Amino acid sequence: MTELKNDTFLRALLRQPVEYTPVWMMRQAGRYLPEYREVRGQAGDFLSLCKNTELACEVTLQPLRRYALDAAILFSDILTIPDAMGLGLYFEPGEGPKFRKPVSDEDAVDNLAVVDTEKDLPYVLDAVTAIRRELNGSVPLIGFSGSPWTLATYMIEGGSTREFKKSKDWLYNRPAAMHRLLDKLALSVAGYLNGQIRAGAQVVQIFDTWGGVLSDRAYREFSLAYMKRIVDNLIPESEGRRVPVILFTKGGGHWLEDIAGTGCSAIGVDWTTGVGDARRRVGDRVALQGNMDPAVLRATPEVIEREVQHILGDFGAGSGHVFNLGHGITPDIDPDRVRVFVDAVHKNSEKYH
Repeated sequence: MTELKNDTFLRALLRQPVEYTPVWMMRQAGRYLPEYREVRGQAGDFLSLCKNTELACEVTLQPLRRYALDAAILFSDILTIPDAMGLGLYFEPGEGPKFRKPVSDEDAVDNLAVVDTEKDLPYVLDAVTAIRRELNGSVPLIGFSGSPWTLATYMIEGGSTREFKKSKDWLYNRPAAMHRLLDKLALSVAGYLNGQIRAGAQVVQIFDTWGGVLSDRAYREFSLAYMKRIVDNLIPESEGRRVPVILFTKGGGHWLEDIAGTGCSAIGVDWTTGVGDARRRVGDRVALQGNMDPAVLRATPEVIEREVQHILGDFGAGSGHVFNLGHGITPDIDPDRVRVFVDAVHKNSEKYH
């Protein structure tokens, strides 16, 4: 593989010295960019875009042409694993993802097969390989998956939800069936992320988007335990480097100490938890990623820069911080505001290193 020219992101994740705080954005390849919308129009629909190696590579690279980002992230979707299990993923305009065959009973769980990444999701691995080739060592590539709990909610609900009625009914009234589902998903996710690492991903992130809707006990039992199992089974090194693992539970500020105990390299922090407080709580056990509210990108350049300065100052001096939004960038953001954000992180962070 080509020698990495900018490894600032990798060094920060491993809490090694860096010259500035690296930055990337969740959903940085997406609908806020006009060039993305053009390519998606060519593909016809979102899932076709994910499954087209050339176009998935193109949209992954688009934000890197505009901004001095310190990492690229694979363009894909967290629901590729349930789709590969046969649930029939599709997207309704304005409604988000849906499944034609949601998991409706215990028999459906027992009939699910653990995903064989090489056989069932070759288009994802092809995209990883193509993106690494096109990046040509400019920045590291992040691979990712949804967490077992988050994937299970979509599979049981049949799509997006705000109330999680069916998922929590399973959790409290059919816990054994829920655990069987989560077991299969944990095996699938571990294999999926290892496949991405073998194909060229240099960092992996687990998106536990809906862990924060759980009670304290339920989070530990039904979400965190399975993420720890995945971390324990990931390939630790590739191409002579350690492969850092980032865990991101949206709304997970209650459990930072417990997440740090999983063996992950870094914790993603949303904007509801101060990054300085998070650092005091986890110490030097893990790096931290975050955590500007994405809504700040709707503000003036002066406000964006001020918020960046505040978060950098809150974290303080030293390595172990990757700047990011506290969740994904939204489609309505002006691309020029993103440039202000990225440049402000680089400009204002040097004094802390």
